[in-house]
Amino acid sequence: MLVEVCANSLESAINAQEAGADRIELCSELGVGGITPSVGLVRMVKKRLSIPVHVLLRPRSGHFTYSNTEFEVMKADILACKELGVDGFVSGILKENFSVDVERTKALVELSKPMHFTFHRAFDWVAQPMESLKVLEEIGVNTVLTSGQFPSAEQGLHLLEAWQKQTSMTVMAGGGVAPGNSLLFKKIGLHAVHCSGTSFGNSIELKGKISMNSSKHLVEDAFASTNVETVRKIIQAVK
Repeated sequence: MLVEVCANSLESAINAQEAGADRIELCSELGVGGITPSVGLVRMVKKRLSIPVHVLLRPRSGHFTYSNTEFEVMKADILACKELGVDGFVSGILKENFSVDVERTKALVELSKPMHFTFHRAFDWVAQPMESLKVLEEIGVNTVLTSGQFPSAEQGLHLLEAWQKQTSMTVMAGGGVAPGNSLLFKKIGLHAVHCSGTSFGNSIELKGKISMNSSKHLVEDAFASTNVETVRKIIQAVK
């Protein structure tokens, strides 16, 4: 059974390989579900690892319906990562009605070729999962990462099993995969699982320090961008 580890740093990637992972999904900021890692991180990981490295294409946190400029960034990231020799890409784009954005997703799949392409957990928001599986298979997606549309993949076992029986793509269980439940996914006929295996270290005492986390930016149904008028007023005030 293939084990993919979601690695958020060079240290995590090295640890995943040492543990015996088959490949990694490289990303940053696991706390928001992951975003595209820096070019420097991709370069260093490719230099240090011998197992396949798949890169997450997600220009920001929040929902999976992207603007034209965000889509252009995603395509540019594919080209940049291809030059660094990555082995695959992980992404997904939805329309506002939570159907797969077939045109844009297909464009990413085509641009990614001949690399492996995984449609990530945006799948857990689609309104018609069975129809979406067929569409993704038709446009050349290799793997679908999903928790079965539940908060954890263990809760979605019955759907994961049913979906794998209906598609030639690899249905990869992700979301709460841990030592205590990982064998369950093999027993229902899946061939891949996705986990992070996260632990925390390098802790320091922050008592009395103001928080640098910004709760106002942790929004899933909208995304933050620079407001022209707000910046213009600040500039006018100080210039």
